[in-house]
Amino acid sequence: MYLDADNGVPTEEQAPAPEQHPGGRWENFPFSCLSHHGQACCDIAREWVIANDFAQSNGGDPLSGPRWLRQKFEWGPSLWPLHWCEAVGRKSIDCGAHAALAHAAFTARGIPAYRAQFVQRYSAEAAGEWRRKWGADQASDHWITDDFIYHEGNAVPVGDGEVKLWDGSAGWWLNQRQAAGGYGSLAAVRIFVEDWDGSALRWGRHSIQPNCWHQLEPPPAQR
Repeated sequence: MYLDADNGVPTEEQAPAPEQHPGGRWENFPFSCLSHHGQACCDIAREWVIANDFAQSNGGDPLSGPRWLRQKFEWGPSLWPLHWCEAVGRKSIDCGAHAALAHAAFTARGIPAYRAQFVQRYSAEAAGEWRRKWGADQASDHWITDDFIYHEGNAVPVGDGEVKLWDGSAGWWLNQRQAAGGYGSLAAVRIFVEDWDGSALRWGRHSIQPNCWHQLEPPPAQR
């Protein structure tokens, strides 16, 4: 995931102290962006992603998720900043890189996809295992707390203001029924929309205002 380019750790603005709502810890955190060397290596890497997505889709539904990316790249630690040519050469990448590659695939298909941030509920046991894994690779674990994790994905318009939420690290569309608590449930979401016209987006029964955190679970104090 994106880290401060100068020192490789989250800045205070990017990782403020935890707040009551699930997205509070990551209130001002930007979504991850792959860097570009300004040379052919990164241009070739990006074109490789687009060409492979075209070949894998084989003329199928343009709204189908690019599951081949999850088959090609496992989910695991990434050290940031991460360049395009570095990302495609790895065996595993984190959710920020998965989301960036999926966004390139969706937009190359002509779909105005959006970047999205998620907060998901897991367990202390899972958090501990992920901390050990990321620590072994000297990667930041700023995305983990005891109850929630920060995650990245994509929001894809499917017509009439409705969106589907893509989790590239899992290789599936998020299930709206999993937004009501429990292990792996979606607690909060933020969808980034440039040139926003003020209208809300719909994900199932949820009406989501772009560019700000939308809470799907009640705050911890209200449980």
